[in-house]
Amino acid sequence: MSVARITEISATSNKSFDDAAKLGVERANKTLRNVKSAWIKEQTVRVEDGAIIEYQVNMLVTFVLDD
Repeated sequence: MSVARITEISATSNKSFDDAAKLGVERANKTLRNVKSAWIKEQTVRVEDGAIIEYQVNMLVTFVLDD
C-alpha cells in the first residue's frame, strides 16, 4: 500500500502560466521524491503600468512517501 502527501507551492514566471507550472514542478522534484501529480489551484498575474509582468500559479503537488 502506498501513502501519498500533498503540499502546496507557489511558482512564478515572466512568460506564462504554463511556464510557471513547469518551473514549479521542476523545483518540487529537486526537494521531493516520487512526485506524481500537480493540481493548479489558482492562477494570478501581477500588473504594472497596465501590462502583465508576472504569472503566478499556486499548485498542490502530490508525492508518494517512502516506505
